[in-house]
Amino acid sequence: MGCIQSFRQCCDQPKNTNVRISLPAVCFVWQLAMIILFGFFIRYNAESDVHWKQENKNISRSDIENDFYFRYPSFQDVHVMIFVGFGFLMTFLKRYSFGAVGFNLLIAAFGLQWALLMQGWFHSLDPMDGKIKIGVESMINADFCVASCLIAYGAVLGKVSPVQLMVMTLFGVTLYAVEEYIILNLIHARDAGGSMVIHTFGAYYGLSISWMLYRPNLDKRLNGSVYHSDVFAMIGTLFLWMFWPSFNSAISYHGDGQHRAAINTYLSLAATVLTTVAISMLTNICWCWFCLVHIQNSTLAGGVAVGTAAEFMLMPYGSLIVGFCCGIISTLGYIYLTPFMEKYLKIQDTCGIHNLHAMPGVIGGIVGAITAAAASEGVYGKEGLKTVFDFTGKWENMLPTQQGGHQAAGLCVALCFGIGGGILVGCVLRLPIWGDAPDDHCFDDELYWEVPEDEESIPPILEYDNHIRNQAG
Repeated sequence: MGCIQSFRQCCDQPKNTNVRISLPAVCFVWQLAMIILFGFFIRYNAESDVHWKQENKNISRSDIENDFYFRYPSFQDVHVMIFVGFGFLMTFLKRYSFGAVGFNLLIAAFGLQWALLMQGWFHSLDPMDGKIKIGVESMINADFCVASCLIAYGAVLGKVSPVQLMVMTLFGVTLYAVEEYIILNLIHARDAGGSMVIHTFGAYYGLSISWMLYRPNLDKRLNGSVYHSDVFAMIGTLFLWMFWPSFNSAISYHGDGQHRAAINTYLSLAATVLTTVAISMLTNICWCWFCLVHIQNSTLAGGVAVGTAAEFMLMPYGSLIVGFCCGIISTLGYIYLTPFMEKYLKIQDTCGIHNLHAMPGVIGGIVGAITAAAASEGVYGKEGLKTVFDFTGKWENMLPTQQGGHQAAGLCVALCFGIGGGILVGCVLRLPIWGDAPDDHCFDDELYWEVPEDEESIPPILEYDNHIRNQAG
């Protein structure tokens, strides 16, 4: 542990500087930069361009054939998950609801613009004119990229400044675009629901940053919930739970792949709920109460874990097994692992993303590797193997067993980028110029938001008492 402490200390800077970076300046400068970069690089793709129908005059095209009509319903669901689901899930803190929803909106809107550029440079750059061509699928992928940053935000919720969040998102989107390209294009792993690319990377990125920003004197009086804040957080849970099948199937191939991904996610989520409820009650000292923290979070773990194998022939019973196992592991993680990590590993995980995203994400990567390695022509058919695993071009002679190895390699890349990138970004965030919150003002909206005064209880007025008395007489 001595070398870990030394590493942290070498990243520390003097705290007496008066230099601070202004949030309004960051927002204005960033948006102007985006306008310039979009002007140089971003254009509509073929299916969103006005010349779509005129491109091939020999083919009669109907508007309903446009990819928009296939992808936009999934985009709507994913978009709601990003802005409503993730935002409200983090409102459980008694005095940080404004920060949870408001900063969620800020970094999502900030990140998706940068994601369109970063992912575009890697995936949709037109070599003919050097422009990035975007459409509805680009918007879905940008939301996926932002999701990884929102997952990371959960680990440091209430402990960082808005400027730190934007810096964290800037680097997070950049790292995500690189690791996504390596995993999906260079390694040729399949990850329709993002168990590896989104959840594993995002969770370990956030946990590593939280480790680097460890606060030994953190005031934890506000690090908890009240009745109404837990109800608001449950709204986020329900939105995420309902729309997760769309999340995992949004960019799958049209037809059976998308259909299968939705079914597998649907079943895995259902199994996770029952297991979570059972474990939550069994681990209670009286065996008679549920813990709402478990219901808010662990019930979603099955959707995370089935993501990589969502479009594979996992079989319905396989989806139920994945959900069953994740409900147990995630719930026990909240009970035992979260306190252990804070006490011994010095990782303060505000939202418990290690239990909802990190462990289920790793499980998802392992399930994907095993399912891919076990694939056979008897189950998939020759064309099915080609379609599901994209055995085309230079990969046309790949065997399912080899694909399983590539899936495992993809998981390792996600872990390396998440942990390594988080440590490096954590060093940057330790600089005193970002205006981080003092220990005794963490988890409190009053530091960054104009908060209305709490309603005071008003005693009954005399006239009302007299009126009651007269009625009684």
